[in-house]
Amino acid sequence: MRSLTIVAILNLVTTVTIHGKETKRAKPVFKDGEAQIVEEFKDPDFWIRHDLWVETEFDSDGDGKLDRMHVDVTRPCQTDTEGLKLPVVYGSSPYYCGVGDSDEKYFWNTRHELGEVPPPREHMPEIELKIQRPIISKKHVADWLPRGYIVVHSSSPGTGLSEGCPTIGGDNESLAPKAVIDWLCGRGKGYTTVDGDEPVTAYWSTGKVGMTGTSYNGTIPLAAATTGVEGLEAIIPVAPNTSYYHYYRSNGLVRHPGGYLGEDVDYLYDFIHSGNAARREYCDCEVRDKEMAEGMDRVSGDYNDFWAKRDYIHDLGPMKAALLMSHGFNDWNVVPEHSNRIYQAVKAKGVPVQTYYHQDGHGGPPPMKLMNRWFTRFLHGVENGVEKDPRAWIVREDAKHENPTSYEDYPNPAASMVTLRPTAGAPERGTLVLEAESSQGTEKLVDNFSFSGESLAQAEWTEHRLIYVSETLSEPLHLSGTPKIELKLASSKPFANLSVWLVSLPWNNNKKAHITENIITRGWADPQNQRSIRESEPLEPGKFYDVKFDLQPDDQIIAKGQQIGLMIFSSDRNVTLWPTPGTELTVDLDATRLSLPVVGGIEAFKKSMETKSEDAAPEPVAKSAHP
Repeated sequence: MRSLTIVAILNLVTTVTIHGKETKRAKPVFKDGEAQIVEEFKDPDFWIRHDLWVETEFDSDGDGKLDRMHVDVTRPCQTDTEGLKLPVVYGSSPYYCGVGDSDEKYFWNTRHELGEVPPPREHMPEIELKIQRPIISKKHVADWLPRGYIVVHSSSPGTGLSEGCPTIGGDNESLAPKAVIDWLCGRGKGYTTVDGDEPVTAYWSTGKVGMTGTSYNGTIPLAAATTGVEGLEAIIPVAPNTSYYHYYRSNGLVRHPGGYLGEDVDYLYDFIHSGNAARREYCDCEVRDKEMAEGMDRVSGDYNDFWAKRDYIHDLGPMKAALLMSHGFNDWNVVPEHSNRIYQAVKAKGVPVQTYYHQDGHGGPPPMKLMNRWFTRFLHGVENGVEKDPRAWIVREDAKHENPTSYEDYPNPAASMVTLRPTAGAPERGTLVLEAESSQGTEKLVDNFSFSGESLAQAEWTEHRLIYVSETLSEPLHLSGTPKIELKLASSKPFANLSVWLVSLPWNNNKKAHITENIITRGWADPQNQRSIRESEPLEPGKFYDVKFDLQPDDQIIAKGQQIGLMIFSSDRNVTLWPTPGTELTVDLDATRLSLPVVGGIEAFKKSMETKSEDAAPEPVAKSAHP
């Protein structure tokens, strides 16, 4: 008979003796399909903390040696005293050990003409490294370790004490967490030092790993999952950046993430490059000043191979980790299409998947109950039926994040497209109707970045935008899905920005107005890319072009008493480049239409527009077909 190891023997006994007293072995506890907080795991004084370096399969910093990633571990003492093995919750980030200067002088100057080479960008000073070994981060520890998990962190390549170069979505940012997971599953190599050969093993791991994190830290779990690495059982990305093109560009247009006007992929490189000082010059030269400078293309905004390499939609083939996605519908930093595009693609693969959306901005994880059920099922292997739970969880406009409403799926299966058409009204407001008269002709707007989208939406009279407004809603209208816009337009110049907002009017200027009360959703495009986002064509002044694109996905109930407004303008002050004002865009109204995903379809839309007698008894608010 094969001899048993000490750990195996410990796993066979149910009690241990500590200080002469026999006690039950600590182990995870489950109730109603969720891991419970275990008293024996709660006290931080009895947590074991240590760090190490995991060897990868790449040499991204060109020193002739395989890069090593800095990793920390926090685990219950019972993993040593009782031979307990537990699954792992793993987070990886470029932010753990310090970030760069966010002064606007290090951003790109957005005040220049479209189609021209922008002025050079100033690089920020080197980042001051912040680290206190053996702890890289304390994120996730308080949530998951008391519930029977080991928590692991790693700094991504070229950050903190990890070797390599930051690549902002390059292959090494997928292979680095893969290497850590390989080590957690007994396949990879771990060492006590960055350059030594004393090995470290993860003898306390069950080989079941889950990953989570927000923003860049939510991107890395998806990146790891695209490698198909064995042992990565589940991921919970929160507001992940799933394509750096979709982060810094839109349909051929140079666009910036909300709140960071002038940021681009090379700035983000500088912002996270906190580590690997000995190879900094090499990384700056090869990654930032060659690959990024040659590939990012701030002149045309076209999609190309540089951006395709940083788009995870192309890498989903090997993915098998169960996905619980989380995002905010009003996230104008990492816009909501990032999560939706991956959710839809992973669902089509047949991989277990759920999505959670709230109505606020950047960040916001799912409620603990949803995450707990997800990790309990796929990391502990408890058959809690999570695969049969509703696929979509959406926080309604007046609800708290921990109280989402469940739906069969997203978009709502009861939604169908309703096509609306504009009627003339410029420079004031036109209308938005189901059927418009033919031969309305054209209307014109004049670009001027000096005016924000918020001010244009509220203006009664202005030549700087076109706006078309529906009738006042007599009852709430539920939108669920991705609105689409089709325009036929001409530009007075070879280059032009194009911005489209869907707004709820009247505008609420109250400082306490909820984020959902004014902007419904938005979208941006370059008319030069009307045929392909890979190839732009200078516009022939005065010639009309058909432009079609999606606005950002949404799920929102527009309140009774509001009007839906379609606003078309050129430069979006807080998002696009700022060319000299004066470009004229002429829109052919007969060839322009907005398609809205309405729950209940055309009948629900018509009903919401019906004029009701003031003395009629109020009707109850319609409920979703999928409670």
